[in-house]
Amino acid sequence: MVRLLKNLILVLWEMFLLPFVFFAALLARFTPKPIGIGLGPEPLINNVYHAKALRSKGWQAETFVDSLYFITNEFDVKLISSNKLISRAIRLSFLPYFFSIFRYKVIYIYFNGGGLYAARVLWVLEPFLYRLAGVKVVVMPYGGDVQDMQKSGELYFKHVVDQDYPKHFRRRMMIRCKVWMWSLYADHVISGCDWVDYMQHWDTLCISHFSIDLDRWAPGGEVNTTGPVRILHAPNHKNIKGTHFFKLAVERLKNMGHDVELVMVQGLPNAELKRMISDCDIVADQLVIGWYAMFAIEAMALGKPVLCYVRDDLEELYIRAGLLERDELPLIKCSPKNLDQIIEKLVVDRLELRAIGARGRLYVEKHHSLDAIGTMFNAINEKLEVRGNV
Repeated sequence: MVRLLKNLILVLWEMFLLPFVFFAALLARFTPKPIGIGLGPEPLINNVYHAKALRSKGWQAETFVDSLYFITNEFDVKLISSNKLISRAIRLSFLPYFFSIFRYKVIYIYFNGGGLYAARVLWVLEPFLYRLAGVKVVVMPYGGDVQDMQKSGELYFKHVVDQDYPKHFRRRMMIRCKVWMWSLYADHVISGCDWVDYMQHWDTLCISHFSIDLDRWAPGGEVNTTGPVRILHAPNHKNIKGTHFFKLAVERLKNMGHDVELVMVQGLPNAELKRMISDCDIVADQLVIGWYAMFAIEAMALGKPVLCYVRDDLEELYIRAGLLERDELPLIKCSPKNLDQIIEKLVVDRLELRAIGARGRLYVEKHHSLDAIGTMFNAINEKLEVRGNV
């Protein structure tokens, strides 16, 4: 009852704001916007690199957020206060929305939405409000914003999502509606990774839009030839990442007499995680989802071999789409079925780790560098006929 009353009050508050939201969008349409591209308000580290990628191609770009995660705080505009009441007021007033429509010609957002992402009902109008304000929208997924498990063909993935996020199914209709809405009304839609399972449309297909600043992530350190082979695993959700299988495999190998160690970390800031990756010999990414993401990219950038489950159908999609050469993926492909044997081979022949790591670095330079992703974004902006980029 309390929750229902709270939601009712918030809906009434949004109805009160509705005329102001519309008037602001109309006013913003005729107001010069000082910055070419804004990325936000989701506080993902991807946006930090994406802004750099855009700047590398001559675009004005900045990040804006109204909250922070533990990973990084390297955002340009933080619509945040140390006072919780003020921060709450910022969200209730939808300041990111008003800020973005007067400041940016284009916004890059995720399927959660833009400045009205937290609204109870106004989010339905968001694509039309941005269009009214003369702001173009590029939308891209990051994972949880599009993952409607009813559309997933991976039964075990469905199972572990319910384990890690037992209330996720309640968001299914919201996720489905937002994916449909932004796919239909955004100016440009990007897809890639396993996100293609959950999307009915995209304008640009890529292996993954994740980018990384390779100057900050340079390989270092030699392969550990003595002592245990250290495998780093950093699960933000253990069941989805297949943590149980990594633990079992390492325990079995230890019982067989192999010198191997599983190092598990969670909740680390990005700078600390970088140090941990540098100190390890192998990175264990995931065994369930079927494709790689930011953690694997960071590891490959540092020249570390990466254990990862890769779905054959996804790899084949990107090969046929001309985005990937056959046998180009430098990941150490594995699954719960063969994980023991794969790790055992690496532990026995440690010198192979250096060659695998070198291939990973070259792969990231080709597909995930600021230049590579900046080139993709540049093509999108030119297609949208964005002007005044410098």
